[in-house]
Amino acid sequence: MSKDVLTPTEKAVVKALQGDFPLVPDPYQRLADEAGITKEEFLACVKEMQEHHKIRKMGAVLAHRNVGFKSNVLIAWAVPPERLDEVARKMAESSSVSHCYDRNTAPDWPYNLYTMVHGQTREECEQIAEKLAEETDVHDRQMLFTKKEWKKQSMKYFKEQ
Repeated sequence: MSKDVLTPTEKAVVKALQGDFPLVPDPYQRLADEAGITKEEFLACVKEMQEHHKIRKMGAVLAHRNVGFKSNVLIAWAVPPERLDEVARKMAESSSVSHCYDRNTAPDWPYNLYTMVHGQTREECEQIAEKLAEETDVHDRQMLFTKKEWKKQSMKYFKEQ
């Protein structure tokens, strides 16, 4: 089978992974049971899919309001292209940054690095942005504060038939 096509077992593993991560003593056993395979087969399948770039990452979705954060801001930074990797690495390492990624610029939008910051207040988010600016010596930024959250769920690639 083509390396670009998921096998039935791989689909079952992805289906198990795309839900809430079980908060039990042996979560991978629970996920393996859902996929209908052993835990060893499950973990080997995940590793193989990562190695073949069929899946890129597994991660948590932060329900920031549930953990006490009341303010959020997407910060768009204008980073000199030759410093992009260095600055992105430093910002991504900050415990205040939950997301960090680059984007193409446009003639009227020179911002190429984006970070998501959560705080208790708007002022706290502004202080975090200023600290990041000082630490990286990148000061040209636009701060896009969240007005309303529309979606907070992971993508579902395979659903019940």
